[in-house]
Amino acid sequence: RLESPTRSLVMEAPKGVEINAEAGNMEATCRTELRLESKDGEIKLDAAKIKLPRLPHGSYTPTGTRQKVFEICVCANGRLFLSQAGTGSTCQINTSVCL
Repeated sequence: RLESPTRSLVMEAPKGVEINAEAGNMEATCRTELRLESKDGEIKLDAAKIKLPRLPHGSYTPTGTRQKVFEICVCANGRLFLSQAGTGSTCQINTSVCL
């Protein structure tokens, strides 16, 4: 257990830091912002399911039969939102999510 009740906590290593939970879950929580950053590489989410349960929905509503297929869209500011899929991309529709 690493804990710093009054200041920040930093872990650094010249050849990497590994956190491994072989037989259980790993959880990271914070009060304001959780940031994953890779300066020269990539961030890889490798799982059978990746859930983003609280993504906002854009304002697009396709005509005809309503389907439950969505696409994940990215605003210029980096925010993600869901848009109900159409025959073409619906991410270009103006939405208040990006403001």
